[in-house]
Amino acid sequence: MKHNSLIALLLLAAACAPAPQSKVVTLDREVLMDKIMGGWAGQTIGVVYGAPTEFKYCGTLIPDQQPVSWGEGYVKHWWDRKPGLFDDIYNDLTFAEAFEQMGLDVSTDSLAIRFAYAPYHLAHANQAGRYNIRQGIMPPASGSWLNNPHADDLDFQIEADFIGLMAPGMVPQALEIAQRVGHIMNSGDGFYGGAFVAGLYSAAFVESDPARILDMALEGIPEESTFWQCVNDVRLLHKRYPADWKQSWFELLKKWGNDMGCPKGVYLSFDIDAKLNSAYVAMGLLYGGGDFGKSLEIATRCGQDSDCNPATVGGVLGVVLGLEGIPDFWKNPVMDIWEADFEGTDVSLAKGSEYSFRHALELIEKNGGAVRENSVDIPVSRPQVLPLEQNFIDTWPLYRDQKDDWMEKEYSFDFSGNGFVIWGNLVCLRGITPDYAARVSKKHVGSEVFALAEEDDDYVAEVEVWIDGELDQVAFLPMRGTSRKLEPAWKYGLPEGRHTVKMVWRNPDPSTYLLRINAIQYYSATCNTDPYYHN
Repeated sequence: MKHNSLIALLLLAAACAPAPQSKVVTLDREVLMDKIMGGWAGQTIGVVYGAPTEFKYCGTLIPDQQPVSWGEGYVKHWWDRKPGLFDDIYNDLTFAEAFEQMGLDVSTDSLAIRFAYAPYHLAHANQAGRYNIRQGIMPPASGSWLNNPHADDLDFQIEADFIGLMAPGMVPQALEIAQRVGHIMNSGDGFYGGAFVAGLYSAAFVESDPARILDMALEGIPEESTFWQCVNDVRLLHKRYPADWKQSWFELLKKWGNDMGCPKGVYLSFDIDAKLNSAYVAMGLLYGGGDFGKSLEIATRCGQDSDCNPATVGGVLGVVLGLEGIPDFWKNPVMDIWEADFEGTDVSLAKGSEYSFRHALELIEKNGGAVRENSVDIPVSRPQVLPLEQNFIDTWPLYRDQKDDWMEKEYSFDFSGNGFVIWGNLVCLRGITPDYAARVSKKHVGSEVFALAEEDDDYVAEVEVWIDGELDQVAFLPMRGTSRKLEPAWKYGLPEGRHTVKMVWRNPDPSTYLLRINAIQYYSATCNTDPYYHN
């Protein structure tokens, strides 16, 4: 009893102990603005630099003999050719504009509505979160893995840059904002990816050593999480192989190169998981040693999401260097589009920089810092560790059943396990020749047929999903691209055992719409590592 009382007193004393004192970092206002502009510019440089290789090198390095291009007019070339490439930037700018218009205390629900009804194309966790919100499923449920098979994807990771730019040197404040934003589309490791990136940018205002920036960004991530463990392995591997980033890459892939959730990646080489791609960001920072071009190249040559990862690296180093400090070779091409508004927004890099600067000044003052005519005093303190959250608990990939089937009215399958997710999409045959449409309906064609999503097509397929003889859900599948549901149906957390699934299309129109069943991924409560086992 005395022992328990002593423990209680010690815990009470710890709880009442004052938080670690902040230190104060003073920056000239011009320097602060220059660093913010450098962050926006560096992110844009990185996303364009890696554009030609995005997800073309999955599970493999980009070889040294493969050149990665850059030069005069290169950013404008991609701006004109593929505006959707800049999704990292325009998602960031959407949130920055929301904070500008609704204030620093804007609620998660308000941010979610603004995000969900933005007019541009989204994919993966972003689109799944958007769909959920449009169906009335609000955060954090919209980003939960139970409602979003892409919850561990890197979507929040690639659009959290704006948070660090508005919270210079204030990692605790960056993480608070991250909690309001990140659960719109992600949870678990997917959420931690964005919190990590927000921390990187924030730390880069007050530290210049990439290793120290990385340490500060990881302080708020729970060590029990697989995200922290994966990125921490980069720190350990860097110490073991300080001059050989490729050896570290191989070791990292062996341990962490297995996507658990994304239906496009499980059991395949495609890996959009946040922790692995954040680890590639860490590799670029550590092995690049602060050199802008070298750091971008390493993050790019790691493969997978090879535009988003160097975008983060470029943005973080852009903060360290400031816009003026980014070498002209890299900086000049991005200045060609500095004043231009991004697709689906009324915001440019110039305007976004102004937003971030105003938000930073307000946040500094709000948190006890000082804003003077020519300088600011930034309160810098260590963050509290975020709550632990992990996705796909007791839900292990069991078997990927490649189907390549078409559903016209009904579709059935059975399996052993505790969950499933269907990778497929609604297909519109409008505009296809009658002969070709007939062949499609008879299932004589393969993967060359894709959804012809038309933004004025308001058709919504209604599909009942019956599990073990009981109606489990009705899946609403809009044809409109910005409203689409990425996966027709899924279910996790079933009792382990044999299950039957029957899908019934309530409002079919086989002459115009079909449902493609690409593959079905089955899950089990037990992790089976035998490569020859499946049911």
